[in-house]
Amino acid sequence: EVQHESYWGNVNPIGIRSCYDEGKRVAETLCMDYFRQDRVQVKIARIFNTYGPQMATHDGRVVSNFIVQALRNEDITLYGDGSQTRSFCYVDDTVEALTRVLALPPDQTGPVNVGNPSPIAVKDLAQRILELCDSRSKISFKPLPGDDPKKRCPDIARARDWLGWAPTTDLEAGLRKTIEYFEEKLKQP
Repeated sequence: EVQHESYWGNVNPIGIRSCYDEGKRVAETLCMDYFRQDRVQVKIARIFNTYGPQMATHDGRVVSNFIVQALRNEDITLYGDGSQTRSFCYVDDTVEALTRVLALPPDQTGPVNVGNPSPIAVKDLAQRILELCDSRSKISFKPLPGDDPKKRCPDIARARDWLGWAPTTDLEAGLRKTIEYFEEKLKQP
């Protein structure tokens, strides 16, 4: 199941993730209202799980959490059974797509999905990071937070059509660069 730009969002307005999900929806709403009412040039990019060097050590994202825990040989915290899927896009690919979104003609305002269309189960991501880090960490399973989506994968047909873009960095290459970054970062006092 892929997410197209026509997706309006299925958000629990009182759920634990509601501020995050609704915040993105209201931002798009305001952009489109300014476009329609005042002809303000707007661009909307829906970014899916960007990762790479310069991530914060404790930003709460799955890639940085797993890498830091693996490098420290701490248990990797996995929420749920790990079967939920995500699509991870390396930062260089995301920046290239955003640059192209900004260069679109003024009348092209609709949302553009920016992400990698190849999903991976979170437990498989954890295992791959453990191997790349040559870690002694174990996987520790915790309850899945409420309203956490089971699958998230972008349809990038519009990005291919409008931008001539698709990600070029495969997951393993991106993870290796990200791991190198965190290895150096964790050495610093």
